[in-house]
Amino acid sequence: MAELKEIATQLRRDIVRMVHGCQSGHPGGSLGCTDFLTALYFKVMKHDPSFNMDAAGEDLFFLSNGHISPIFYATLARSGYFPVNELATFRKLNTRLQGHPTTHEHLPGVRVASGSLGQGLSVAIGAAYTKRLNKENTVVYTLHGDGELQEGQIWEAVMFAAHHKMDNLIATIDWNGQQIDGPTAKVMSLGDLKAKFEAFGWETLVIEDGNDMDQVVAGLEKAKTFVGKGKPIVNLMITAMGKGVDFMEGSHEWHGIAPNDEQLAKALTQLGETSLGDY
Repeated sequence: MAELKEIATQLRRDIVRMVHGCQSGHPGGSLGCTDFLTALYFKVMKHDPSFNMDAAGEDLFFLSNGHISPIFYATLARSGYFPVNELATFRKLNTRLQGHPTTHEHLPGVRVASGSLGQGLSVAIGAAYTKRLNKENTVVYTLHGDGELQEGQIWEAVMFAAHHKMDNLIATIDWNGQQIDGPTAKVMSLGDLKAKFEAFGWETLVIEDGNDMDQVVAGLEKAKTFVGKGKPIVNLMITAMGKGVDFMEGSHEWHGIAPNDEQLAKALTQLGETSLGDY
């Protein structure tokens, strides 16, 4: 786990530097989901950085909450999909690293444009259905924000997945209790998410601390044990928005703003350096 934790630290450094570099982007959710993306790409998921869009024989990942592109791009770069120094072009003119992931730029690792919240689960179900028809022994993973669950399309997809027994699908919810306008409990309460997913017929698991690498890896590995058993699977992953930077942690205000020079220096000091090195 030490190696995974060091990678996560470097990814967090990449996130704050990327967002600071263009003075635009979404650091809060990116920092909160860093441990998940690290565990998925560097430990759990079967994938090939040489990148074939069809991904025959590979696991797939779809980022539904596409605004947390900083952590997605940093993860892809650090796992070999494209050069790490390209992270310096984030959100700049003519870059492949748009604010939300897009496909027209042909960035390796990105299979669908995302960020229009609520759509990613439907896309992932289509991919999972294709994998099933092709008789592949692979898994489709997704990540969603908890605020995204306020979108009706999510629950249509949840019903479809249960009805069609999409048991090669593992969804993860970033359950940080925050969204752009404030706490989810105040904007539109999500209620008892565990009871809801169970009622919809999903195998429902909870990762109590989604910022603890051991728990995240264990949670994903446990979810995999339910693949092929007749139900779609969801991990409700409790995280802290802005994890790793004390003045960002737990605050919706850091959903979509960039640190200034002083704040960047403070964040990097808190995170500490790694042997991987900055881009």
